[in-house]
This record gives sequence, structure tokens and C-alpha cells, in this order.
Amino acid sequence: MRVGRHGARQGRQAQRGRLGKGLVTAGCVAALAFVPTAAGATPGSGVSATVVAEGTSAKKLKVKTPKGRTDVTFRTITIEPGGSTGWHTHRGQLIVVVKSGTLTRTLDDCSVEVSPAGTSFIEPSGRKHRHVGRNLGTEPVVLWVTYLLPDGSELSDDADAVDCGPAK
Repeated sequence: MRVGRHGARQGRQAQRGRLGKGLVTAGCVAALAFVPTAAGATPGSGVSATVVAEGTSAKKLKVKTPKGRTDVTFRTITIEPGGSTGWHTHRGQLIVVVKSGTLTRTLDDCSVEVSPAGTSFIEPSGRKHRHVGRNLGTEPVVLWVTYLLPDGSELSDDADAVDCGPAK
């Protein structure tokens, strides 16, 4: 069978393509010889960990730390059925995971946010973000809270109640 000029060129290109692929494969294999393997990693020992709470946020979490030194406090808070945190604010942000129960928060603008077990949220800082947390359910609300506060700050500051009218 006779191959024309065009067919011969395609044959040479195919041969170069196979050669190029072979060189790329050989190069990758050679490069892998210089990559450290997991077997060379230092194994851990005497370490254990327990997940105490997990939660998924309804939206993107934006964490901001205070300028200067930051106190980081991790705390469990339990609110019994019918209980309330009282109106308050924080000088820094809080990261909250609802471990069990359902937390109902009324915010400064009288909006209400309901956070069931398995959810997480950020509580913003500052006087403009006063709020109250309530347990309107029949089982205790358990919160796992990480406080990111300016050095030496109280965990929360009392605030005047907002007049949201009845049923808020």
C-alpha cells in the first residue's frame, strides 16, 4: 500500500506523539523517586482526640479577631428549658456550635434566629449586636462556644432589653 506525502507526515507525527508521551511518563516516574513517602513521616504516639461537638453553618463564617492580644476561651453553656441568657453583648466574636436542643436568639433588630442541634454560627461583637438566647424547647440547650475577645475582656456585658413587642 502506498502512503502519500500527507499520510507519511501523519505517521511521523503519531510516532513522535508516542515518543513524547513515553518521555513524559518516564519523567514523571523519575520525579516520583524524589518525593518523600508517608513511610518517612514521623508517627504520632501518646495522642488521643475526641470530637465534642460538630456543627454546620447556614452560610459562610467570617471570623475576625480583635486588634492586639486575643483571649481565646472555650466553654460549654447549658440553658435549661424556659431559660434565658438575658440581653447581652460581647467585645469580640464567638463561634458557637449547638450540641443539643434548639437555641432561639432575638437580635437587636428584633429578628429571631433559631439554631437547632448540629448547627453553628458566629455571634458578632459590639454594642450594636445585643441579643438574648432562649430555650423555648423541652430539653436542655447545650452550646460549645469559643470566645475570641480582646485581652482581659469579660466574656459578656449586660445590655438593656430591646422592646420587640409581644411574643419576641
